[in-house]
Amino acid sequence: MKGVFTSMGLGKRLTLSVVYLLCVSMLMPVIASAAYYNTYTDVAKLNNANSAYAAQGFAVGSSYTYSVKVNSDNTKAVIYRTKMSDGSTTLMTNGDNGKTYATYLGHANDVVLSTIDGDYYMFIVTMNAGSMSLVKLKYVGTKYYKVGNYTIKYNGANKAMSGVKITSKNTSNISFLFKSGRTLYRGTLPLTANSGTINVTNSFSLNIEDALVNGKRISNISSYAFQGFGYYNNTIYIPMTYKNISIVLVYRNISTASGTIQADDNLSFRITSSAYSDLFEIEGVGIANGDQLWFNTNRRTKPGDTAHDGVHYFKNYSASN
Repeated sequence: MKGVFTSMGLGKRLTLSVVYLLCVSMLMPVIASAAYYNTYTDVAKLNNANSAYAAQGFAVGSSYTYSVKVNSDNTKAVIYRTKMSDGSTTLMTNGDNGKTYATYLGHANDVVLSTIDGDYYMFIVTMNAGSMSLVKLKYVGTKYYKVGNYTIKYNGANKAMSGVKITSKNTSNISFLFKSGRTLYRGTLPLTANSGTINVTNSFSLNIEDALVNGKRISNISSYAFQGFGYYNNTIYIPMTYKNISIVLVYRNISTASGTIQADDNLSFRITSSAYSDLFEIEGVGIANGDQLWFNTNRRTKPGDTAHDGVHYFKNYSASN
């Protein structure tokens, strides 16, 4: 009988071990898996009006996206409005002079939209230091009007910025998040001010070297170029490009961020384009239209081929999931 009980005990232990291993094997993929998106949908083509062939700033609204393109020496900028539901795209008109371009937007590297007292505005960072470092446009339908410009200062010196988003707004002030390279700055502006100085503070920096894209670090990530950025629900989306590869890194809990922060290891985006082998450059990103991640691009099949810029979104991604 002793031997029987021993065999039964051993069998029970083996059964429990098998059940345990099966449970662990079932849980491991859930624990280890990371969300990764690498396909996209083309929505619209952006033309090269007024010789403005390089896509730059990008912003999303509730129904439309807005893309800025500039010419070779940043002396002309055009703005395209794209309807997200059907991709129809309109070249916007400068309401101040009736032309279809502006001469004061510099490199126009990033854009953010805002509603103030029932009117619609764009704030655009020019990548220039001084009184035109941030420009304010009022837009009505497909016309825009220049209504303001501002100096951005950091530690008392003029500062050029490459990215801008609004994190909050109340009856008195707008709170901005600016970006230069991998460093983010905070600043405020009176709600209805059309000129003045925005004194910014160094808020936090981004660790990119340890960021995981599809579960792996990118060995040459320091060679990737920074672009604009997106902001949604206390999270920023950072596009970066190297030749025909664009990635988007995600950083969370921005409201309390300080020091150097780490990217979310469980969410990443990458497009490696064989069709646009000379350049696939995501310039700006934004969450809109059912929480999709939208973006605009510079795309080239070969040097000098500038006819492929567009508006797109990543397939299957929803920011609410």
